[in-house]
Amino acid sequence: MKRFKTLRVRFALWVAMLLLAALVVFGVFVYTSLARGLSSAVDNLLRLSASQAIAAVNIEDGQINFTDSIPEGASATDLVEHGLTIRILSPKGDVLQAFGPYRAAPVDTSALSAAVEGRSTFGTFTDPQEKDSVRIFTAPIIEDTHLVGIVQVVQDLGDIKDTLGRLLAALLLATPLLVGLAGVSGYFLAARALAPIDTMTRTARRISAEDLSARLNLPASDDEVGRLAATFDEMLARLDDSFRRERQFTADASHELRTPLAAMQAILSVIRQERRTPEDYEQALDDLAEETDRLRALTEDLLRLARGDLRQIAARETVDFSILLRNVSDSLRPLAEAKGLTLEGTIPDGLRMIGDNDGLIRLFVNLLDNAIQFTEHGGITVAASREDNGKLRVTIADTGCGIAVEHLPHIFNRFYRVDRSRTGRGVGLGLAIALEIAHAHGGTIDASSEEGKGTMFVVLLNDPISAAKELPERE
Repeated sequence: MKRFKTLRVRFALWVAMLLLAALVVFGVFVYTSLARGLSSAVDNLLRLSASQAIAAVNIEDGQINFTDSIPEGASATDLVEHGLTIRILSPKGDVLQAFGPYRAAPVDTSALSAAVEGRSTFGTFTDPQEKDSVRIFTAPIIEDTHLVGIVQVVQDLGDIKDTLGRLLAALLLATPLLVGLAGVSGYFLAARALAPIDTMTRTARRISAEDLSARLNLPASDDEVGRLAATFDEMLARLDDSFRRERQFTADASHELRTPLAAMQAILSVIRQERRTPEDYEQALDDLAEETDRLRALTEDLLRLARGDLRQIAARETVDFSILLRNVSDSLRPLAEAKGLTLEGTIPDGLRMIGDNDGLIRLFVNLLDNAIQFTEHGGITVAASREDNGKLRVTIADTGCGIAVEHLPHIFNRFYRVDRSRTGRGVGLGLAIALEIAHAHGGTIDASSEEGKGTMFVVLLNDPISAAKELPERE
């Protein structure tokens, strides 16, 4: 029973049923059309034969001359040879002369009445011996508007019945064969067409969260199944990449969390080995506070990334973007000056947008802090502007050590650090968080760098509402 629920079986049954319906309609049409055509041909033949018989009748002085009439007429003889029966009746219905197998056929009174009135009629009766239907045509013989006789032409319909019977037998025999052949062919065609679907099913069953490397790798085709297979492979590739990044993120997060915890555990283990001086306890507490701050900062960054994955902004409000950038620059300028660096900005007044104020502050704090951290001499510049398409453009450039070409595509990955052996205060989440915040505001961050000369970050923030308000003021 389960096998009949498969798509290929249902497809085969549908094909068979549709073909059966089409053949039934076609058969009925052919049968009725042929029957109507043969009947019309017989009627035309009877009418033509009656006309020839009437033309062969010799009428003298208003009477039919049987001496020189149908028996001697070549046309009448030909009609009889074609299986027709010809009878000449008196106006009262008496048979005056007859040729053919149905000479003794009954005379229909209604046909006689119609002939007396000058009308020709068709009729059908059943031969009591052969049980075949017989067609009869009755026509008046009129001479000078006077009825001098009646002619009847009779034709056996047995040939028509045999022809229609053979057609019906052929239809009844051919229809089941064609329907069965169509069903079997439809099954195999469906099986061939759905073979890639079976492959996809088996592949999907082999796939698990631990191994997403399986692919269909079906031959490329531009049909629906081929496009479905290609889309399925693309989806698997995206899932594989996503799961790989999540596993890497989990492993990196575990490692980064383990480091401050291990340091805190080591400090406590050492300090508890023996009694210490108050200064030693104070130093241990300071070390524990530093590791706690590091653990707190890492936890907050992870939470920010988790919220960023949902692409949600905590609160949308009108932000004075010019003031925000100046405040961020002013707050980080002492950190730059402590390293002997300059922090300059070109920020016009009146830049506004709709967004998350705290998130935007975090974005530019991360970028500026990254620039200060990896710049040893020179300075950092911040420039902001409104583009013609309404987007806000912020450029942060430094004169630091720069980033190698092979590392540049990965700097926004979580926990990615160009020099993993360095012992800085960062854990490789700042740029990833900045990118998530930019994405949450419909924007992007692009980076370009040259080793030994510095790095430049370009932030584009999409704010069509603010752009619509700002553009008229600029004009």
